[in-house]
Amino acid sequence: MSIFATSTSAFYDRSTQNLSALRGQAEDLQNQISTNSKLNKSSDDPLAASQLRTIARAEAMGAIDTAATNRATTDLNLADTTLSQFTTYVTRAQELATQAASSLLPPAQRASIASELAQIHQGLVGLANTRDSSGHALFGGDSPGDAYQINPATGAAQYIGSGSAGQLSLGDGQTVSRGLTGPEFLTFKDPSGNQTDLMTVIKSLSDALSSGAGSTAAAAQAALGSLSNGLDAITAAQTVVGSRLSWIDISTERQQAMGEARSSQQEAIGTPDLGSALAQLQQLSTVLQASQASFSKLANLSLFDFLR
Repeated sequence: MSIFATSTSAFYDRSTQNLSALRGQAEDLQNQISTNSKLNKSSDDPLAASQLRTIARAEAMGAIDTAATNRATTDLNLADTTLSQFTTYVTRAQELATQAASSLLPPAQRASIASELAQIHQGLVGLANTRDSSGHALFGGDSPGDAYQINPATGAAQYIGSGSAGQLSLGDGQTVSRGLTGPEFLTFKDPSGNQTDLMTVIKSLSDALSSGAGSTAAAAQAALGSLSNGLDAITAAQTVVGSRLSWIDISTERQQAMGEARSSQQEAIGTPDLGSALAQLQQLSTVLQASQASFSKLANLSLFDFLR
């Protein structure tokens, strides 16, 4: 009698375990389908879970690099546009200096040119203090305030920014300078080889024309050479900005390719094949129903049914 009881108990235990295992597999598949994830917890597949965490960290770093890339692109495009405006001002200053270089220029016209050059000087200071995407001086390096200020005593523009523009990470150890400092393109050598800067050249010419001295034509002629060198410096700066934007484009393509690779890897590791999962769930449901029916039928059998 005890042997019969033990066998019956073992039958129920095994049947219960088998049915529970089938239900557990079905529930896992249902969770995978509903969450679109193979892993409900790390213990389901520790290796896959570790790989997914690594991919998630790489995605987070990629998002940071993308934000930095976008900022660098915005600031460099703004710098390129502003440099074009500098070119417009300098070209106009060259036209005025060419007129002023004539010794036959009437005093009234000379005064008018001096006034317009003074306005150009103010416009250049305004451009030099253009703000970047973060509200800082675009040409002031890492300085939070203006790049240039006017000396109250002399009226000359003075650089008050930092020594260099900040570097932004593009990922994988690659960086790019987000812009230029004012002295990098506004400071250059005049035809005599002396260091000067664009705003000083224009203000000095304006002051000379305003004074009405007899040497104004010579001053204007000398300024033409400096203005030409200044325009060359701005053009060189535009080339630098263009090369940085090209480098960012290459880096952006690399970031996109890496992002797509991470997405594919993440999908392969953590995302179930819905078609296969649904087929397995249907198969398990059929097996579970059949097992439950078999268990119910076997559980109702009795030895006495065969002894009648």
